Amino acid sequence: MNSIDNNSMGKEKAMEKVMSMGKDNNEACCPACSKKKSRSEKEFKDLMNRLKRIEGQVRGVQNMLENDAYCLDVINQVSAINSALNSFNRLLLNKHLHSCVAEGIKSGDDDVIDELDSLLQKIMK
Repeated sequence: MNSIDNNSMGKEKAMEKVMSMGKDNNEACCPACSKKKSRSEKEFKDLMNRLKRIEGQVRGVQNMLENDAYCLDVINQVSAINSALNSFNRLLLNKHLHSCVAEGIKSGDDDVIDELDSLLQKIMK
């Protein structure tokens, strides 16, 4: 196996480790995370597949730059990446609204509304 294959395998294993943290134990996925969300295996796989496709698109743009691609071609690909990320965010937000926010409201936790408002303020800049 060449160094590129080893490097990509290492990245994939590292991503799997980060994404699996918190799934079977009490570790948070990152130092800043204090809350966790259990996801079904299907939801987890769907989200990961989307992220891997986006990662591939970003690598494609890197290759375009390395191969001196025309500016507008690069911009079109970056626009496609932005659309894919926005789609990922919409899907995740929809799941969040129907699970975390709905459950919080039903249980009388109004903090979920403030949390959502704060998030929307950040993403709508």
